[in-house]
Amino acid sequence: MKYKPQVVGITGSIGKSSTKEAIALVLEPHFRIRKNEGNYNNEIGIPLTILGCKSGGRSFAAWLGIFRRWLGLILLPQEYPEILILEMGIDRKGDMNYLLSFVPVSIGVATHVSGSHLAHFGTLANVAKEKRKLIKSLPVTGYAILNADNEWTRKMEEVTDAEVITYGFVGDADIRVDNLLFHGDASRVEGFSFKLNYKGKSVPMRLPVLLAKHLIPSVLAAVGVGVALRLNLVEIARSLESFKSLPGRMHMFLGMRDSRIIDDTYNASPASMRAAIDTLSHIQAPRKGVVLGDMLELGEKSDEEHASLVNDISRANVSFAVLVGQHMQALQQTLRENGFADKQVMWFPDPLSASDYVTELVRAGDVVLVKGSQGLRMEFVVERLLAQPELAPTLLCRQSEVWKRIPFTAPEEWLAGE
Repeated sequence: MKYKPQVVGITGSIGKSSTKEAIALVLEPHFRIRKNEGNYNNEIGIPLTILGCKSGGRSFAAWLGIFRRWLGLILLPQEYPEILILEMGIDRKGDMNYLLSFVPVSIGVATHVSGSHLAHFGTLANVAKEKRKLIKSLPVTGYAILNADNEWTRKMEEVTDAEVITYGFVGDADIRVDNLLFHGDASRVEGFSFKLNYKGKSVPMRLPVLLAKHLIPSVLAAVGVGVALRLNLVEIARSLESFKSLPGRMHMFLGMRDSRIIDDTYNASPASMRAAIDTLSHIQAPRKGVVLGDMLELGEKSDEEHASLVNDISRANVSFAVLVGQHMQALQQTLRENGFADKQVMWFPDPLSASDYVTELVRAGDVVLVKGSQGLRMEFVVERLLAQPELAPTLLCRQSEVWKRIPFTAPEEWLAGE
């Protein structure tokens, strides 16, 4: 209330963090900005971001310092960001109401609604209902930046009086992609090129380090925010050429025995899992494999969602599938029922035993996708497969000292099912 920054709020089942990073690239040359770092996207992390502080952890003195920081911002005139870029994560009903009670969003971005957190919401409609509260809260002078490729986010234009800007691959999106081309192969990634179209204007664009098509919508959302803030389209496109995904989001690394490892271990939902496997399907290699961990928080339909990945894996022409976790047993059974030989499909109860097996399995020329929910700690597998494991701290997700001290433990929902 004192400093009155503009707030860009981002919601969605997938793509929030990548979208936040892309928006920051667009706005940083023109404004003083601040974005939430790491997983600071909840009822604790967002206030800390607003204050410009890191968590005090278990230190009373550190939390006292945070309080003093707050007091100083209130009582003394200080330079403050012109724009806050806030990823707003929700896990349960009512979470968005709480965040909106102290975060006055003026530009709202809805990336995607899919089956994350179904265990707490029950249905996709309930997930969408909670997320669209952000868009509904926008002032009439604000902007709603909506993914036109997702039916749930597209419908959010019905609940807002703000100006709507849609983005996506569909032909009627305000910001859309034409002539999309991928450059590179299994040995090198040279990214995508395409025509960026907005209201009759067409700008050539290149994303030279991007591996996966499903990350491009994050870039398009950032274009929408830039357009809403009246920035030049050519400058927006140029600033996004350096966009790269965060650790654990579709990076290709050199693996042992001259293999290639696609690291997508940050998290997993049915939508992101299918997108990652689809990326693998377009890569040419002598042999392709997947190492997949459970997708958590899917509720009653969990086994059904896991088993339904059989078609995606078949289309990707996968030679072997290494599956990790309680729910992945449903996919193991379905793959075997659909013609996969026993030696092609192996199941393990945890990522450590799976990594022992995979390190003996991979060979020269293989391309291996590794993915799973955060609780499955699939980054352990990637670290074992790297040609230079000593580089893991700079390449992979969850590499802080705090995370490294946390061993893999069975997710609570596994124990609840016993």
